[in-house]
Amino acid sequence: MRKPLWLLKLIECVLPARTVNIIEGDTPPDQLPMRNIVLAQEEGEQWAVGFKCPCGCGRRLELLLIKEANPNWRLIIDSCNRPTLHPSVWLKSGCCSHFWLKKGKVVWC
Repeated sequence: MRKPLWLLKLIECVLPARTVNIIEGDTPPDQLPMRNIVLAQEEGEQWAVGFKCPCGCGRRLELLLIKEANPNWRLIIDSCNRPTLHPSVWLKSGCCSHFWLKKGKVVWC
């Protein structure tokens, strides 16, 4: 169940930024961390990121990073291991969350 937007924004202010866990392979593992995101890469090529929906619904999100996929996302990892995803993530079914991930923090739309 999705939490109220005011509570989600408060949680983002209080908790530390998300970080990236890197694994070798072309898909994220079945078990995902509670807050951090998992980057699946093979031989240095980024394939996908996986993480749990930040609204609290528990939905598994897997976003493709390869250019051939449609849609695809771009991942930037800063020097503090904080992820930024572009474009935004918009779930059109289920919880219908819409957010940006910038420097490890969720910015709700």
